[in-house]
Amino acid sequence: MRIKRISLLNKLVVSFVVLAFGFTQVQSQIPRRDSLQYQIQRLKSKTDFNPQDSTFITLLNDLGNEMRYFNSDSLYLLSKEAYSYSSSAEYEYGQSSSLVGIGNYYEDQGDYEEAIKYYQKALKIVKDIDDKNEILNIENSIANVYYYQGNYAESLSRNLESLELASELGNNKMLSIINENIAGLYADQNDFEQAIQFFKIVKKINEQIGDDINSAETMSNLASVYTDMGELEYAMYNINSSISIFEKHKIMDWLAFAYQVKGKAYLKSKDYKWALYWYKQSEMLHKNIEDNRGETTLLNGIAEAYLGRDKDDLAEEYALKAFEISERIKFHEETQNSAKILYQTNKNKGDYKTALAYHELFQTLHDTISTNKNEKSLTMLITKLDFEKQKEKLIVENEKALASQKIYIYLGLFILVIFLIVTLIVKRNEKIQKKLNIELYNKTAKLVHNEMELREINETKDKLFSIIGHDLRGPIGAFQGLLQLYKNGEIDSKDFLQFIPKLRSDIDNISFTLNNLLSWGRTQMNGSTTKPSIVSLENLIKENINLLEETAKVKGIRINNKVKVNTLCWSDSDHIDIVIRNLMSNAIKFTPEGGQITINADEHSTSWEISVCDTGVGIDTETQEKLFNKNSNITTYGTNNEKGTGLGLTLCKELIEKNKGKIWVESVIPNGTCFYFTLPKMRSKLQKAG
Repeated sequence: MRIKRISLLNKLVVSFVVLAFGFTQVQSQIPRRDSLQYQIQRLKSKTDFNPQDSTFITLLNDLGNEMRYFNSDSLYLLSKEAYSYSSSAEYEYGQSSSLVGIGNYYEDQGDYEEAIKYYQKALKIVKDIDDKNEILNIENSIANVYYYQGNYAESLSRNLESLELASELGNNKMLSIINENIAGLYADQNDFEQAIQFFKIVKKINEQIGDDINSAETMSNLASVYTDMGELEYAMYNINSSISIFEKHKIMDWLAFAYQVKGKAYLKSKDYKWALYWYKQSEMLHKNIEDNRGETTLLNGIAEAYLGRDKDDLAEEYALKAFEISERIKFHEETQNSAKILYQTNKNKGDYKTALAYHELFQTLHDTISTNKNEKSLTMLITKLDFEKQKEKLIVENEKALASQKIYIYLGLFILVIFLIVTLIVKRNEKIQKKLNIELYNKTAKLVHNEMELREINETKDKLFSIIGHDLRGPIGAFQGLLQLYKNGEIDSKDFLQFIPKLRSDIDNISFTLNNLLSWGRTQMNGSTTKPSIVSLENLIKENINLLEETAKVKGIRINNKVKVNTLCWSDSDHIDIVIRNLMSNAIKFTPEGGQITINADEHSTSWEISVCDTGVGIDTETQEKLFNKNSNITTYGTNNEKGTGLGLTLCKELIEKNKGKIWVESVIPNGTCFYFTLPKMRSKLQKAG
């Protein structure tokens, strides 16, 4: 099983540096250590570079941590360099991180006393600055070293204390790691039942964390324990799941361990061929990794697999490598395994003297380790019981302290309740005041809106009365006067009949004006609704030509209808009828005798563009800009002094826009005027009217 840890160097500072210098893209393309080297060189190349800068020191420590399992000498040199700069700068985090890096180096070399010395120095710094999370990280490293030394009692004691602190801080990541390392302690004592219980706790915590890499590390360790238990199906499930995650994220040191565990599972089932395959996969990765403990276990596994395939020479070669490394780093369990394999290979080739020497070494180590394990198991139990007793004692003391403080607590609660009641009353009043303010604001806004609507209605009323008073009362009054003259006998029938053409013209104008007034009034009072349907523009224009033809003949004006058959649009027929009639009436009004009016329709992708052009007097630019304004009331006299209400074009604009079109004018004095408007083309019969 592989010990888990969190590095002190895994801080937010690196993320800040990446964002500040724009290295996100670089990191996604090359390994992280290469990215860190690039960032370091980038900082060094700056003219204002200062090696005592905290960002630079953090990068050195991070790079050293990344190099731990790839080049341990680099870890040592970078940590020493970072410690020198951070000491000069009095940068506490940099010092503690550097000391941990040096401690990691000595731990990997098997010099555990030296490792603990540096870890303790780092621990003192973070305790002085009261950084509890960093205290947890370093305590975890110290507990791991005691585990490697075989001091299980001290390792368990520190882990149990760290569990309390991690729970207090709510640090789930460290809770997961510490519980998993405790599981490893029990697994090493072959107390698999207790180990599995701790693994269950770890899995629940990992689900809350939601980190797939952390979960994969746990599954690898769990697979190793299941293999030792002989539960190979569980082992294979967990190790295959972890391998896929490590391969995806390219976590090479853990991937090497996972391949090794898979090889161990096959070795346990005596499938030496596949055991060798997975061990070899791990061996290839170990060429770029410096992990002496992991490599020793791997070499012994390969040696045992070769021994199972009767390849004693290769088994001996790998066992000797494992023996040399395990002796150097004081890894007695693997020295014992190497001695066992070397005893077997030498026995098989008839070198009984050497075989006996290895057997004696194996037996000595076996007895020592077994004795130590029994002692350690008992010590661990005592340590756990002592810890539980201390915990119970603390609980009792805390309960007594709490009991003595109950009066103060109750008094404090009473004051708090009074304060809450006062606060609730104030909040309630604020809420009521806020509600009243909102209601007042809404009512004020509604009054302003109603006032605007009323003003617009009054303006519409005034305009209607003005038109009725000036433009309709005159012609009607003249008609009444003529009838009164005829009634009083002041004119005879013959004279009266001479006024008939003029009367008819006046009545037509009155009728036309009334229609415009009613249509415009409806639009202003929001009473006019649009009911679109399929409209034949050609027929609508013909009807209006027939209606206005006699008026045009009086002035000798020729009307040309160039609109083709089947020019179909989707609009309100009544609205478009009013628009065409107004535009044609205006054209007749402002076209001199002998002129002509041309009506045309051009097809576009989704609409028709209709034009009504005359050869009249034209309109100046200033008037053109005001023609369609809602509040303008431009009334001009035609070429024969015809008079209008000034409503026609305003009404046309409103009706065209209601039918989803637009209207505009183009005119040059004295070359005539063209009014243009657009209408949507005919829709599918299956489409609903809108």
